[in-house]
Amino acid sequence: MAKKVNKDKMSFLDHLEELRWLLVRSSIGILVMASATFFVSDFIFDQIIFGPVDPQFITYRLFCQVSQFFGVDGLCVEEFPFVIQNTDMEGQISMLIWTCITAGFILAFPYILYLVWSFVSPALYDNEKKNAKLFIFISSILFFVGVLFGYFIIVPLSVNFFATFTISDVIKNEFNLSSYMGMIKTSVLATGLLFELPIVIYFLAKLGLVTDEFLRKYRKYAIIIILLVAAIVTPPDVISQIIVSIPILLIYEASIFIAAAVVRNQLKDAKQSTRIQ
Repeated sequence: MAKKVNKDKMSFLDHLEELRWLLVRSSIGILVMASATFFVSDFIFDQIIFGPVDPQFITYRLFCQVSQFFGVDGLCVEEFPFVIQNTDMEGQISMLIWTCITAGFILAFPYILYLVWSFVSPALYDNEKKNAKLFIFISSILFFVGVLFGYFIIVPLSVNFFATFTISDVIKNEFNLSSYMGMIKTSVLATGLLFELPIVIYFLAKLGLVTDEFLRKYRKYAIIIILLVAAIVTPPDVISQIIVSIPILLIYEASIFIAAAVVRNQLKDAKQSTRIQ
């Protein structure tokens, strides 16, 4: 068991011990949720993992309606000319295990946030410690929204693009299972963590490492990077790039407002401290 120590007077080794137990508890939480997802693995694979390979997937139908409204071709899907195959002896069992672990991490994310907050809370002020529930709630919502954005937007656009792209009619697409699953996991987890940007900016602003002026100064470079990323992960049409770019741009703008609020509060606290002295 982790020994109880006065967190206000912890040595470096005590901090390492706390960090070790944070990792242990996080791993246990992930494994518990992964075990739970194992019992619904059929639903996860048939309805969720392989949902985007169905031309009737909800995203494709919505994109088709949008493209027809704007008079743009290329977003309506009738069929996907590819198959997903497994070429490794232990491929399917390995994929089952890692998929359950990934799902376990996603479901256990709020608990992991709670553990992280407990680890860093001794370094915070009392008024900041009171915001623990708000921090966990907002961070969890942002992560889950990012996961859903990756699954319902990034993944279908990627599947549509790579399934229909061809350099010759001679070549037939037969995607490897690990390649397809890697694309799913990367898209979902990357966007989930990307949507945590406002929280990251908040803490960086609290530490004085980032300011709203810095973010505004480099906004144009951020926009270029966002557009490039959107161009890479989407089919080569303007509508798809806009669909992906807008939420990420909004997150960046929200981060600027968060950094500005942190700077204002720090200046306000500094003025109050000067008056008291």
